[in-house]
Amino acid sequence: MVEHIHAIHSSGGKDLVLAAGRGHMELAEAVAAELGIELLPVSSYDFANTETYVRFGESIRGADLFVLQSHTAPVNQWLMEQLLLLDAAKRASAKRITAVTPFLAYARQDKKSRGREPISARLVCDLLKTAGANRLMSVDLHTAQIQGFFDGPLDHLLAMPILVDYVKTRVDLDNVAVVSPDAGRIRVAEQWANQLGRAPLAFVHKTRDVTQPNVSHANRIVGEVAGRECVLVDDLIDTGGTIAEAVKVILDSGAKSVIVVATHGVLSPPATDRLSKCGASEVVVTNTLPISAEQKWDGLTVLNIAPLLARAIKAIFEDGSVTSIFEGIY
Repeated sequence: MVEHIHAIHSSGGKDLVLAAGRGHMELAEAVAAELGIELLPVSSYDFANTETYVRFGESIRGADLFVLQSHTAPVNQWLMEQLLLLDAAKRASAKRITAVTPFLAYARQDKKSRGREPISARLVCDLLKTAGANRLMSVDLHTAQIQGFFDGPLDHLLAMPILVDYVKTRVDLDNVAVVSPDAGRIRVAEQWANQLGRAPLAFVHKTRDVTQPNVSHANRIVGEVAGRECVLVDDLIDTGGTIAEAVKVILDSGAKSVIVVATHGVLSPPATDRLSKCGASEVVVTNTLPISAEQKWDGLTVLNIAPLLARAIKAIFEDGSVTSIFEGIY
């Protein structure tokens, strides 16, 4: 008979339990494997009118429960499912509940660009808290200010160590430049430049029409990229328009090559078509979001984020330091 191990037991009598919604089961199972446990059994299904039902298959009373859900498309369905799982956990007397959202929904709507708009990122954080989350964990939030939106501890994980280690094997570190797709991402680009041996820094000057979603125009490069292997870094790639334009401008400025690096591969249509034809030598993302076979092409590399999530989850369970995982970057 095969024994199913659904929890890590500590000497202090605590149990670490990992449950997941249906948004990205492949990642959840990979995180569970890294922890050496199996996912907690969960019954989840949709009624005929699209309402969602969830129920934990085992007792979680007194457990240190981590509920993993990456908010992929359809975003609202998987966000709602996670809220229901959190509410169920709260009512089932879990001792501490951590919402693990590798990709947090609505993170780009973190401020009012015009009057009469919501601040949707704040609302999502409030919903997670109200549903039952004592703690929130996410990877590479769109802006650092979102850490202040959640009323409780928020563990902001960085994919940079995984991405940097890979990129170092793909470029000539003596002839590399780091490029930010806009002025707003300069701080992240600076961290990348430091990790790549204090490489020179540049950014794409672009304009954006706030009345049109997913539309921006790359104008020119500020900084020196001629003859260099450029690393274009961003937090996410959605429709790919911004990145494809940026790659073209960088190459037109005399760059030797461009490798695109982002944490979250949203890859909404027509991203695959744009990115496969934009001139980038490679596009590198992590698996914070599921990427289907239809979204993939030969120039796409997907790195595994599961070891990082598992390490952070274990650090929280053992009351250790999550920040120490990213020593030298913060």
